[in-house]
Amino acid sequence: MGADVSAPDSGGHKKGPGVKKQTRKDTKVDMTPMVDLGFLLITFFVFTTTMSTPKAFKLNVPDDSAKDEEKSEAKASGAFTVLLSKENHVYYYEGQLAPDGSNFKSSNFKDIRAEILRKKANTPEKDLVVIIKPNESAVYKNVVDMLDEMQIAEIKRYAVVDIFPGEVDLINATEGGAPPPGGK
Repeated sequence: MGADVSAPDSGGHKKGPGVKKQTRKDTKVDMTPMVDLGFLLITFFVFTTTMSTPKAFKLNVPDDSAKDEEKSEAKASGAFTVLLSKENHVYYYEGQLAPDGSNFKSSNFKDIRAEILRKKANTPEKDLVVIIKPNESAVYKNVVDMLDEMQIAEIKRYAVVDIFPGEVDLINATEGGAPPPGGK
């Protein structure tokens, strides 16, 4: 199949003395082969394109089969706890939380790296562990940002764990909110 060119019969009318009207040719192009070629090209590019693979970072998780005696215990002096809250608020404390909350401090994502690096410089590497605790109003992006901070600061031991009710109360008191229902 190709392009058909047909010329209608003009009838030989004259426009003026001795001037013949030029015959007009009507062109018609068949697009069927072009559609076939288009589908062949689409098929070729679909089969030859490599799909992007999702990028993820490696998480080292402890062995669950280890005996209780073999599990490593974190010293309270080497613990650095980071609490994540709404609107990119970050809170932290070193060691165990004081009953009166006197070692509970507020920060942001800009300054928390300096605090982590300070703790890393002042603590033996085998004792240092960073505990990340997002509360209910923390967003996923903040957790990922904090995990990125662990990679940047080259912290070898860190964990993401559930937040305690007492810590939630301190966050609510700091942010000016009411304590959660139930009094915990």
